[in-house]
Amino acid sequence: MIPVGYMYKKVAVKPDWLKAANIADVYSLSNCISHNFADYINYWQHNGYWLFDSPAIIEALAAAENIDLSDTTLFYYEAYEYEYIEETDTWATFTPEPSCVTDVQIPAHKHLEGFDVTTFSGHVEPECSPLSCNALAADISVNQHCLFNTFIEAKEAIERGFFKNSEPGPYRIFAVYTLTFAEN
Repeated sequence: MIPVGYMYKKVAVKPDWLKAANIADVYSLSNCISHNFADYINYWQHNGYWLFDSPAIIEALAAAENIDLSDTTLFYYEAYEYEYIEETDTWATFTPEPSCVTDVQIPAHKHLEGFDVTTFSGHVEPECSPLSCNALAADISVNQHCLFNTFIEAKEAIERGFFKNSEPGPYRIFAVYTLTFAEN
């Protein structure tokens, strides 16, 4: 797994249309249900993975732009170093956008919440997380945060075609961690 960055998100409780009884909330990387702290891309302070290298960068941006982070949760992400190309049923390496500086600061303490599968049809920023965005969590075992419990579960679901006909890939696997303000 490679460190890819941080994001403050407004965690959403499970939507009524997501028919998976054990889900309490959605910790997906995508911005579809649990929204990012802001429409941050236009500030151009993100890294080449379209996340942030440290919580301090987000906090400084939020302070400068009067963005309230009090109702958000801080996440840290690591990615499997390959993305799955559905058309060829192969795994291929991917790299950060070279025009953006990428120097992710690894946190001293992190709590693994699970693994998300996210689409990257534009090959740059995270798009959809089909477990939540397409309600696929109703058809497979996930944890209370709408994430796979293990990397192997996520990888095997991709390889056996579970995500076919949901959202266009390629698909990337992310380890999703939470942090607290005290851990910055």
